[in-house]
Amino acid sequence: MSDNKNPQQSQADAELEREIRKGQKFTVAEAIGRMAGPGAMKGVSPVTRMKQATVEIDNWLGCRMLASDGPLQVVTLRQIERSEILLRDFEQPLSVLTAFCRSILDSEYLLKELVREADVEWGQSQNEKPHFETEGVPPNPDDPYTSASVRKTLAGFLEQLAAGDTR
Repeated sequence: MSDNKNPQQSQADAELEREIRKGQKFTVAEAIGRMAGPGAMKGVSPVTRMKQATVEIDNWLGCRMLASDGPLQVVTLRQIERSEILLRDFEQPLSVLTAFCRSILDSEYLLKELVREADVEWGQSQNEKPHFETEGVPPNPDDPYTSASVRKTLAGFLEQLAAGDTR
């Protein structure tokens, strides 16, 4: 097949398009459509698959976390969005979440970093000084996020994901 178009046909198409547009008002929607280019609205989502994956993960987390756990949800999603795990497997969002939870639970350092970030996010959202865990000191009873509590939450996620809880 040849990619060369018939110049007479192209000219005829252009003339027909001009004729049709004579009686139409120019709208914002038309401008957006022209900017997007031909074929932009043919069933393909304007939202990238990567963004769709993060939204799916966020929705899954949101359905399983208490409202008071908002800071942990925000930080977890932020870390997932920056992770190489998401880049490698964004077509399977819940697999990404599973791999992320495992990686955090397998590393004491990563767990402590997640807890620290959640404490900071909580402090900012509550306009309070965050409670940080100190090695060898029992956690503050007012600390909403401790290594033990976050470990328990992530382990619970892994159990739900392993059981096929994808709703």
